[in-house]
Amino acid sequence: MDMWEGAATLEWWANRSTCLGSFGTRVAIQVTDDGWTCNAILDPRTSDDAQEAFGFLMDLDSVFTLCFDAESALLARVVNRKGNELTLTVEPDPHPSGKAFHQTIRPAGTRQPMGR
Repeated sequence: MDMWEGAATLEWWANRSTCLGSFGTRVAIQVTDDGWTCNAILDPRTSDDAQEAFGFLMDLDSVFTLCFDAESALLARVVNRKGNELTLTVEPDPHPSGKAFHQTIRPAGTRQPMGR
């Protein structure tokens, strides 16, 4: 079974220009017959304030931008949270025309989330 493990960042965007939270994670992605599964752990060095902010943003909307590096990202929904342990799923692109972000490679510093 194919698997990838590494560092990633979960970002919560209020709109195309305002990121309200960025949280370091360690992810493990496994390819399955039905697609893929992704388990993540928030960085253990995440402060109590940042964990509280993460929880607040999750309550608002559990869709984050999962950034693997400066050039690749996708929308992911946090479907389960137990402390720092997370389960993620891919969030379908509501703009399939390609006019909005959808698993697109972007240059460093210009990540754009879906319009919210």
